[in-house]
Amino acid sequence: MKNVILFASFISSISALAQTETTDTISLRELDEVVVKGETPQVRGNDGIMVVDLPGIVKDKPVTNILEALGYMPGVMNNNGMIGLTGASNVTIIINGELTNMPLENLYQLLYTMPIERLKNVEIMYSAPAKYHVNGAVINVVLKTPTPLDGLQGQIRAGYYQAHYGSYGGGLAATYAIKDWTFDINYGLSRTKSWNREETSSNHLYNGKRTMIDDDMRRIGRNWSNTIFASAAWKTIKLTYNGQIISDSKGWRLSSGTLGDYTNVYKMLSPVGYHNLALRYTAPFGMSIGGDYTRYSENRQQSLFKGADYLLGSDSRQDINRWHVYVDQQHRPGKWQLNYGAEYQHSNDHSSQHYASYGDNPDFDDTLSEDVASFYVGTQRSFDWGLSFNLSAKGEYYHNKYQHNWNFIPQFGATYYKTPKSIFQLNFNSQRIYPSYWELHGGTSHINDYSTVIGNPALQPYIQYDAQFNYILRQKFVATLYFQYGDKTTVQLPYQSPDALTLIYQTININYERVVGLNLYAPFGIGYIWNATATANVMNRRAKADHFHDISFDNSKWIFYGSVGNSFKFSQNCPVSVSVDFSYISPSLQGIADLSGIWKVDAGVKWQFGKKSCCELNLKADDIFNTWSPTMTINHAGQDYRMKVRDMTRNLKLTFIWHFNGFKPKATDIDTSRFGTGK
Repeated sequence: MKNVILFASFISSISALAQTETTDTISLRELDEVVVKGETPQVRGNDGIMVVDLPGIVKDKPVTNILEALGYMPGVMNNNGMIGLTGASNVTIIINGELTNMPLENLYQLLYTMPIERLKNVEIMYSAPAKYHVNGAVINVVLKTPTPLDGLQGQIRAGYYQAHYGSYGGGLAATYAIKDWTFDINYGLSRTKSWNREETSSNHLYNGKRTMIDDDMRRIGRNWSNTIFASAAWKTIKLTYNGQIISDSKGWRLSSGTLGDYTNVYKMLSPVGYHNLALRYTAPFGMSIGGDYTRYSENRQQSLFKGADYLLGSDSRQDINRWHVYVDQQHRPGKWQLNYGAEYQHSNDHSSQHYASYGDNPDFDDTLSEDVASFYVGTQRSFDWGLSFNLSAKGEYYHNKYQHNWNFIPQFGATYYKTPKSIFQLNFNSQRIYPSYWELHGGTSHINDYSTVIGNPALQPYIQYDAQFNYILRQKFVATLYFQYGDKTTVQLPYQSPDALTLIYQTININYERVVGLNLYAPFGIGYIWNATATANVMNRRAKADHFHDISFDNSKWIFYGSVGNSFKFSQNCPVSVSVDFSYISPSLQGIADLSGIWKVDAGVKWQFGKKSCCELNLKADDIFNTWSPTMTINHAGQDYRMKVRDMTRNLKLTFIWHFNGFKPKATDIDTSRFGTGK
């Protein structure tokens, strides 16, 4: 609830009117203070877009940054820092309607450094118009724009994160505007040490008999990460730099079991570098022209030992240069809006892998060039009788040395409402999903004597179709009926080879994966004391493959996801708020594999103090009982495999924030990551 204030001026105007009445009727009239109470709408809809008041939703939550806040929106799920949107196969995050091509890991790291105070609202587009140069669903983070009157505003953050190992970091975010110039900068520095664990049992059928191979693997990693976002804008020209440099990066896979003890050491021989420079110009007659350049480099060394004996060594390099340009034009003939434009992207991926020993592992050293060109046309219109819609169609040409094809990508989004009490939305889109650059080279990585990760030059991009129907009641309750279909979608799952005692991990295309479901979102509570949101998602998932290596499968299951988030305050102006959240996923599936049910409990405390609440202290415990890790089972067509994930998902985060000069900050955006020599 919000107090939407005082009309003290009414008093003087009423007094003036009173003077016109006879004094023997009224000698004195007083009017008490008028207070109007209203409820800020959490969700609004227009043109197929869902506009969410995220700052209002998370105001009492122990969240310190945009990444954490996104998980509290209708239909959005934050799974250990990975953002997903119910009913959408994947989602792209953009800022103020602009896309900057970033790998997913870089984007999440950047969003983690960005405070929520700068947020104006967030837009959910289940079907983004082609003018955004994004296929599929989009979360558009809309930020408040600094003005010269604000002066220099900023925030300093420091935090500690304790899971199996401790990690720590800090960041600076600041904005400044003067005359026609605006400047933004965000910098984050973190020292991370990670740990996770998997216990596997592989009952392998080979030469007519079963061999049980047990393994207990622990993964340990560490690195320093520097994340930088900086932009300078003059009138309608904007220059932006996004970058991430990861140094002192080293990882270990410690494996022990039936085949013995193995140590796999991964070391970056030089810092991993990602750099993106973008320039955009918006003309007064509705034209926008822009382009960006991306440079990515990675040089990884692997050493595999059995006990104290050295088995193999490999060097894997990846150097990517990518150029992207686009032009958009917008016209407004009458009440219509017409959009059209074109874009072109060219990339050169020079990758290599060389082995020092260990059998006949194939080396490679080649360059993979890729070209993507597209043209789109779209329209948008709002009618007085309640309907608004956007419609676009894009033709796309894709080419590399393995394939070339034309794609037609339609998109449609519509909203209908006469009153805010009932809003209806319908969305449809399709998109083509491309594999990672590294997988197309066909490289090989050995985990131990038994398990191997193999690339796939024959991997094909696949087409994803998504459709959603939303009903928004009283601008707060949301029901989403959705359908997803991935034609020739891809999976990477373990496969027991019939030709050798070898477990193969390889990404391959299957026939399809289909999901149909219903998601319900409802906020409720008691005044300022208790505010809660409940989510219930029921879906049926089916995955089918005629050729999963040399077997077939047709796996389907009904799945339920539920969550309840609660926040409590002891008084209306209390600087301390408490949150307790519950989440549950029933047994589910992934391709041929079945996954066990999982659940978790999160809790946190937020304390605001100092002059004008300029300081903030947040303590948050995620997955208190360490239960948010599934068991994967494969038992089909002779395959007999079990993996129990025992990751340390329980963690404790302590964050201190100091806002100076009434800071309000900034964020940036992504495409799906296709970079990296393997995980």
